[in-house]
Amino acid sequence: MDTAFWIVSGIVASLALMAGWVGARRFQRYRASCRAHDLVQAKQTFHRRREWLEARFMTLASQSGKPRGLTWAECEFEDAVHFARDRQSGRFRALVGMTIRFEAVIGGDMEDNPNVKNLRAATAVFRREKNEWVTDGIAVFNLSPAQTIRHYRHELEELPVLASSLSEHDK
Repeated sequence: MDTAFWIVSGIVASLALMAGWVGARRFQRYRASCRAHDLVQAKQTFHRRREWLEARFMTLASQSGKPRGLTWAECEFEDAVHFARDRQSGRFRALVGMTIRFEAVIGGDMEDNPNVKNLRAATAVFRREKNEWVTDGIAVFNLSPAQTIRHYRHELEELPVLASSLSEHDK
């Protein structure tokens, strides 16, 4: 009788472990499905609000006073959007390449600098907060969106392009 008890206990424990493992795998697949759904929604929302977000970016960036001695004259955003996830917070980021034209502040240090008229490459940074896309007008200069993600790889995780989430704008 003592041996039968241990055999039955072993079988029950094995079944419980298998059930736990199967449950954990299902939960992982469920979470991955939820994250993919969240990403699809985030991308769709970004594309619907993109024009407003770019205008907001330009307003905030031009009010920042950076770079010193220059004003933001014009900004042309690229069509492509790179999405990433902040490794610490888990929040989405959208990175858009852009070309910026500056003008010197009249009477400022840069007024006589011939390089002021050179176009500058940068990446505009947008972030998702409480299901809304926002921006602080922060630009990462001299890096494309892909380069920005690689440069900040300890902070950002590049997100895959999901075929089902592509809008007509992306195709």
